[in-house]
Amino acid sequence: MARFNTEGRTATGRDLFKDKKRKKVAERLSETPAAVRLGEHGRYQIKSGLLSGEYVARAFPKPPTNARGVIAEATGATEEAAIAALHDVIEAREIRRTDDRRAEPTTGFAIPSTEEFFEAVAQIALSRPQRAMLAALALADDDGLSERRLASAAGYKSNASANRALASAGLLIASYLSLEATPDAATSEHNGTKFLGYRGKQRNDEDPGNWILHTELREAIRTAG
Repeated sequence: MARFNTEGRTATGRDLFKDKKRKKVAERLSETPAAVRLGEHGRYQIKSGLLSGEYVARAFPKPPTNARGVIAEATGATEEAAIAALHDVIEAREIRRTDDRRAEPTTGFAIPSTEEFFEAVAQIALSRPQRAMLAALALADDDGLSERRLASAAGYKSNASANRALASAGLLIASYLSLEATPDAATSEHNGTKFLGYRGKQRNDEDPGNWILHTELREAIRTAG
């Protein structure tokens, strides 16, 4: 009986299987998403990379934050071009926002929009008492709250402590939104509150007037829930 020479076939078979393995590995690599590059621009985190054959750059809330969602997006011929285009989009967005702010006659500076306040409140690190005060003031509408009632809403024993915490919350929002105080606000003991609202009518020498939030901030807090 003739003997078959299997050596050559076996060697050939191994080569074929190796070629198939290489092909499968190459296919798996081609299906694997490209690495995402992380960066920052201003108050935002930037994520960029190759997505479905297109270079994309997106801006997100910067950690740590509970806020989610894409702030802005841009594409480009290269990853660097996409990132540069996104920077332009963000800067144009900031200019538009600044130009659209209304002038507040009682404080003397421009008031951010509801959209801006909503973003700021979602991202800054406010304490539980600070959030409690803002929520109470948002529900109070144009009537506002007296210092005593505001302190009580946040669990403070003194009006002074509540006022300091409220001013601190205002400064956090101002810092996030790059707001600038007027000279008279900068010299005030509670200058941060100017970014949140204003005082109502003073009833007597012992009553400085209720704290009243800006309409835009009220709407933002209600939307944020």
